Amino acid sequence: MRKGTISGLSLLLGASTGAAAIGLQQRKKKAATEDLLRKMGEFYKLLLKWLEIEQKGHSIRSYFTQNGYKTVAIYGMKELGERLFDELKDSEIEVKYIIDKNADAMYAEVDIVTPDEELDEVDVIVVTAVHYMDEIEEMLEEKVEYPIVSLMDIVNEIYEDSI
Repeated sequence: MRKGTISGLSLLLGASTGAAAIGLQQRKKKAATEDLLRKMGEFYKLLLKWLEIEQKGHSIRSYFTQNGYKTVAIYGMKELGERLFDELKDSEIEVKYIIDKNADAMYAEVDIVTPDEELDEVDVIVVTAVHYMDEIEEMLEEKVEYPIVSLMDIVNEIYEDSI
């Protein structure tokens, strides 16, 4: 009888431990999905505002000239970083380099460095990975003494001024 009770308790304990592990895994997956949805929502809103700015005859470049920024580093070379680079490359604003964690796997018309490398001085660093701005800014502030701005903040400022 005692052996059966121990076996039953072991089975019950194993089942409850397994259920708890599955529940934890599902909660993590749900949190990751919610984070991705927030990120895509931010991305979508930024692109819509940027498009509206362009349709009204304004440009992101104006932010840099109005603030006296002549040299820029772009943090993040995914979709938004590529669009910003294309926007600035044939203008009076010089993109000196790009900062990206995956620098070794990328190619661009300018140097690409990792955030761990020494960062040459520029007038401003523009973070295009807007969803991670707080963490990126905190990391970069320890390395540089010049402004670090989010592409989202730039777009919002120009958008508000253009309405």
